[in-house]
Amino acid sequence: MRFNLDAYLGVHQQALQLGAKRTEVIANNLANADTPGFKARDIDFRAALAAAGNGGSLAMAQTRATHLSTGGADGDLTSALRYRTPLAPSLDGNTVDPQLEQAAFAENAVRYQATLAFLNARFRGLMTAITGQ
Repeated sequence: MRFNLDAYLGVHQQALQLGAKRTEVIANNLANADTPGFKARDIDFRAALAAAGNGGSLAMAQTRATHLSTGGADGDLTSALRYRTPLAPSLDGNTVDPQLEQAAFAENAVRYQATLAFLNARFRGLMTAITGQ
């Protein structure tokens, strides 16, 4: 009987990758909080995870060479990046709100830790099944 590890882990592998990328994006926002003209960005986590979970099965097909490319189905996370809408933009054009970014960073860290805990339990269960203990 074949065992598919990807099916066993489900969407949590992609959730870890998205969480890590979102951490980088938010940290970049925080690092540029004082940079004039910097535009804060974030990943639409739910939409990106839904796309990763579907494996691109809902992506449009390009049936003719004259059709526009659909893009985004290659798993490139940069297509999931969106600019944040500032609540109170600064005079220098910077759209980073440090308090909002810190809250998003903390929320992302909690979600990342929860995903790691879930995967840890899955692997522990798998090891129990393998060793028979």
